[in-house]
Amino acid sequence: MESESAASTPPVTSAGPAGPPATTCYRHPKVESYVRCTRCDRYICPACMREAAVGHQCVECVKEGARSVRQARTAFGGRITAVPVVTYVLIALNVLAYVGEVVRPAVVDRFAMLGARLVAPDGGHYLWQSPHPAVLRPEGVAGGEWYRMLTGAFLHLPPTEGTFGITHLLMNMLVLWNLGRMVEVQLGRVRYVALYLLSALGGSVLVLLAAPDDLTLGASGAIFGLGAAYWVMGRRLGADMNGVNRFMAGLLLWMLISAALTSWEAHLGGLLAGGVVTLAYAYAPRDGRRALVQGAACAILLVLLVGLAVAKAVALRNGAA
Repeated sequence: MESESAASTPPVTSAGPAGPPATTCYRHPKVESYVRCTRCDRYICPACMREAAVGHQCVECVKEGARSVRQARTAFGGRITAVPVVTYVLIALNVLAYVGEVVRPAVVDRFAMLGARLVAPDGGHYLWQSPHPAVLRPEGVAGGEWYRMLTGAFLHLPPTEGTFGITHLLMNMLVLWNLGRMVEVQLGRVRYVALYLLSALGGSVLVLLAAPDDLTLGASGAIFGLGAAYWVMGRRLGADMNGVNRFMAGLLLWMLISAALTSWEAHLGGLLAGGVVTLAYAYAPRDGRRALVQGAACAILLVLLVGLAVAKAVALRNGAA
């Protein structure tokens, strides 16, 4: 008999020590990783690595670090923005509103600023009187149409009406383009929006107080508010005031010259409101209270303007104005 072949006997091997388990990325458990985040010390894969001053950090640590870094601010507390988006949006809204007017002229009568007027069932309009015949319906702010105090600031003279026609829109948008961009970059978007709307509201309130029978429209009140802001900011930043003063003198001269053709009440009201808002922006304490003081000033002005408008509307309805 032949002896059993040695090849059929299994070879004897010696088992060495087991190697350490493979480490994986904490965000991707199926991906092996041998690099740790220098901030949280967790393993991260190449997809999760972000360059750091020393080594690499994970995505979450980079986000946490960005939140802890103090964001740069303008001299008036606003966030620094390179693109004046709000100014572009305001111009677009004014242009779109103008297109709406051309397509449907009734938009002007429906949304322009008007303090008080009477409308007959046949659509005829009459000057305000109180008490008034029951057949006539009140319209305007005195008739509860409060939205007119802002919507009127986005409308302009139709192409074939008034002294200026479409030039009314073009002039206002040109000034808004040149002036709004500078003011927005200095104030930041939120403060800029508050300034613009409060200036527009201030112009409408003075129209309501001084000329409630007039139908007014245009962004001029808000733009005069931006002019006041431009002047106040120049003083606060220590700019060369020669050019700023010339611009302001031209703005005031235009308000006087155009008084017989346009609503000087809207211009003056916007100028005053814009000046008050920007003074609060410019001279609020530069510490943690700044945003609170600026917001409180805007809120107080808003309450004052609304209070004056309500008091005037009530007086008109009661026949006391």
